[in-house]
Amino acid sequence: MKRYVIGNWKCHKSSSDGRRWFDTFAGLYRPQQDVQVIVAPPLVSLESTAAYLADLKLDNVALAAQDISPFPKGNYTGAVAADMVRKMASCAIVGHSERRRYFHETSQDVVNKVAEAADSGLVPIVCVDSADAFAQLGALADIECDRMLVAYTPVEVVNFNIPESPARVMEMVVQIRQKFPAFSVVYGGALNAKNIGEYLRIPSLAGVFVGSSSLEPESFADICHQASLLS
Repeated sequence: MKRYVIGNWKCHKSSSDGRRWFDTFAGLYRPQQDVQVIVAPPLVSLESTAAYLADLKLDNVALAAQDISPFPKGNYTGAVAADMVRKMASCAIVGHSERRRYFHETSQDVVNKVAEAADSGLVPIVCVDSADAFAQLGALADIECDRMLVAYTPVEVVNFNIPESPARVMEMVVQIRQKFPAFSVVYGGALNAKNIGEYLRIPSLAGVFVGSSSLEPESFADICHQASLLS
């Protein structure tokens, strides 16, 4: 089974910061065929980061857009359409709890973004919470996209920075996989290099979704290494 290690930089790092991050990461990273690494820089530096990463030629490392518009290209001031990022990124994060909380995004917005991502050839990384996971995923079931990743990211974990227990994560992974067997599931929430091994050992979990611990290239490279040992 392919394992995913996804790093979300959120609203951190300029283009020059990103280049320095990749310089350090490149010296520590040891690619493995079964481990796909995905990094999500801020949208404003996505294009320059993509160009720099192409020069580094790191195997099995790709970029994700942190967000995309629910609309196609057109008269939408300030929006970034999926089709505009598809040559720079292979994935797009949609439905993150911070987008819902701070930007008041709705489940219909998420459905529209997933559809836009799928139509543009991007892999949607769909964030869901335990409270509404099945309702959200049920709304996505009719979208033709056989490469969708579900990121189980409990909102209380994001708010309080205390990871959910591996047992609870395994329970949710089993429930999601039973109802939606075509979707691969990753877990995100208060993960770091010290506790990551507990979660990488969860059966049927396809990988991890890392926030703060992806900001330091040393810790993120360590997480990638642990994923390769347990893949």
